[in-house]
Amino acid sequence: MKVGETAVTAAAHWGGTARCLISHRENAVFEMAGPFGRAALRLHRPGYQTAAAIRSEMWWIAALADAGVPVPGPLRTQAGDLLVHLENGVIATAVCWVQGSPLGVTGKPFAAPLPQLLDLHCALGRLLATLHRASDALRLPGDFVRHRWDADGLVGDTPLWGPFWDHLAATSGERALLLRARDSLRDWLKDYDGDFGLIHADVLRENVFVSSGSLALIDFDDSGFGYRVYDLGTAMLGNLAEPAYRDLLDALVAGYAETRRVDPQTVEMFTLARACASVGWTMPRIPLHAEVNRSHIRRCTALAARLIP
Repeated sequence: MKVGETAVTAAAHWGGTARCLISHRENAVFEMAGPFGRAALRLHRPGYQTAAAIRSEMWWIAALADAGVPVPGPLRTQAGDLLVHLENGVIATAVCWVQGSPLGVTGKPFAAPLPQLLDLHCALGRLLATLHRASDALRLPGDFVRHRWDADGLVGDTPLWGPFWDHLAATSGERALLLRARDSLRDWLKDYDGDFGLIHADVLRENVFVSSGSLALIDFDDSGFGYRVYDLGTAMLGNLAEPAYRDLLDALVAGYAETRRVDPQTVEMFTLARACASVGWTMPRIPLHAEVNRSHIRRCTALAARLIP
């Protein structure tokens, strides 16, 4: 796809050249080449994250990379800055290139054989435990600010990604079930006292990179403070239609539980929380007639019907 003027202008701050668009979900991400080699140049969607939040994200992934966690460390501009304010109001950042390929594609069945998938999910569980442990060891700067994926952020009156129970593409019966899911999750979270801290918050297949059996996490744009098991629940969301869903869940839990306590039922409740949030995410971003609205609603209500009494 053609590289626009904004990407060209942004890349110049790193002494680089924007080559091609590689992702345009929440932000526009371009491959960039320069004296640093390959990198990912990100043009942040105006209005989603503040400059302070983006700067905090860059600080966090730099600290994680320094601690040996396999994440893409940030690249500073030629002026030594972690982010650039462009004249059109867009904020740009850049991170080191991560070798490998995504674990999978959301909505498409895994192609790899089951034994390999089980090994990868166990490794992903270990990686998420490492991420959480390394984050706990950090002393955050005083101006550190990120979203809070707490009860209010997930199922409060004004969730971070919107009131999913009011989705216009849902039938009246589906809205009632979405509302039941919200209320049940609210009640459950009142008594939940699990680990809370910095989380990735978007552990989709596309954000888990595999290279020679080793895993890395990319795209910390949605990261923030939240329930640690939410990361595992998000990782399982794309596996709901997999025939080996239960085996994949057990493998993920086994890897995480090597160093941090977790149980499969809790993971599934946070999978439901993420399924609800994802329905809300589509509301301001996806045209109402698009099939993805219906697929997200069907996925969420089917899981709610299974988990909510």
